[in-house]
Amino acid sequence: MSQPKELRLLIIDDEHEYREVLKNIFYINGYVAETAESGEAGLRMIAEGNYDVVLTDLLMAGIDGMQFLERAKLSNPGLEIIIITGYGTVHNAVEAMRKGAFGYFVKSHDPEELILELEKIEKIKHLEKDNLILRTQQDHPGFLLDSQNERFNQVLSIARKVAANDSNVLILGESGVGKEVIARYIYQCRLSGMGGFITVDCNSLPDSLLESELYGYIKGAFTGAQESRKGRFEAAHNGILFIDEIGDLPESTQVKLLRNLENKEIYRLGSSKAVKVNFKLISATNKDLVTAKQKGKFREELFYRISTITIEVPPLRERPEDIEQLILHFIRKMELSLNKEVKKMEPELHEFLLYYKYPGNIRELRNIIERLVVLSDDGILRKSDLPSNCGANGGWDTDGLVLSRAKEPVYEVKPLRDVRRATEAEYIGKVLKLCGHNVSEAARRLNISRRQLSNKINDLGL
Repeated sequence: MSQPKELRLLIIDDEHEYREVLKNIFYINGYVAETAESGEAGLRMIAEGNYDVVLTDLLMAGIDGMQFLERAKLSNPGLEIIIITGYGTVHNAVEAMRKGAFGYFVKSHDPEELILELEKIEKIKHLEKDNLILRTQQDHPGFLLDSQNERFNQVLSIARKVAANDSNVLILGESGVGKEVIARYIYQCRLSGMGGFITVDCNSLPDSLLESELYGYIKGAFTGAQESRKGRFEAAHNGILFIDEIGDLPESTQVKLLRNLENKEIYRLGSSKAVKVNFKLISATNKDLVTAKQKGKFREELFYRISTITIEVPPLRERPEDIEQLILHFIRKMELSLNKEVKKMEPELHEFLLYYKYPGNIRELRNIIERLVVLSDDGILRKSDLPSNCGANGGWDTDGLVLSRAKEPVYEVKPLRDVRRATEAEYIGKVLKLCGHNVSEAARRLNISRRQLSNKINDLGL
């Protein structure tokens, strides 16, 4: 027997003798292989065990190789599948490769070809792991920008265009959608040689410290100021200043910020000497600044000054095309950061993660995946380990409102966009009913503006 290999194999074939021949060949070459006599048995085994590669006969009674491929890939996208076929069905095996099979093997050929295929899979898995380590070490958010969603790609297009000038940008969106990621993307798209990317989070700093962080101070400006210090405005000179949660900026600071933007100069605390500054301002908030402006909680002049270009980042529930790749990315990221191997995911969990609404958006998805990986002892991610507040038992909780969602068999496959639209219409309708058709109250519970809800009501025909 050769040196033991890492890959764990499953052989599916309705011919007992052929299964045993392949199993012995693999054993001699260092691979551990188990066998199943049918597609149905194979599906049960991959649901219960951890396999890296499945070799399945194409033509079998019941669930054939093609059907097995489709079902297995749905529950375990990372599983590699090799189709075993005869000369007369090679064209079907090629079609299976289009649907996600790694390759195919003709039964009359030399089994050494199968060993070479397995070695290819081993090399690919090692390369993927190495590349993932490099990407993680670089801490680059590029994966969040690789989208199949048309609306999100329009956001990226606008971001690239505004990067070339110094126009102020306001990024809107719910908490957790990645507003800072878009701000950093704008910075990355700027010409080289520019200044740095300086951030200010209005939520993380108390009002008493916010101005000293923004403007800096001179020695002796206040008790404890033992030396002079630059503020974020000066640090962002010739670069980008990103003010997160600008909707929480105190009114007194709003007045000063407006004046700074108009005059392009600031004063350190305790100093009467003006300091010239030149930066591109990017602001972000999850609040409705238009309503805040109308209520006098946000200065109108400042609003127009910071919103030369407005970018609204869509919530994750409106980007269903991207959820799968985000799930895979966060699993790989957690494998590295937690030093744990994820071997598979329960089909019920996979389905839940694809259709859950994610009120906390990408941040919530990341936290869910981290929890699942932490709680997994055997490399299997299970639905039972989901946090209770995300509605794992058939619904989701929004401000005390729990809606049940019975699991029904899917008889017709529809585009995800149509499914999302229908689900959204049903959910909004129930919330409106719960609120006695009070649009303002429903908007508050849904954490969107009244205008946004009114637009959705009209768009969905409610």
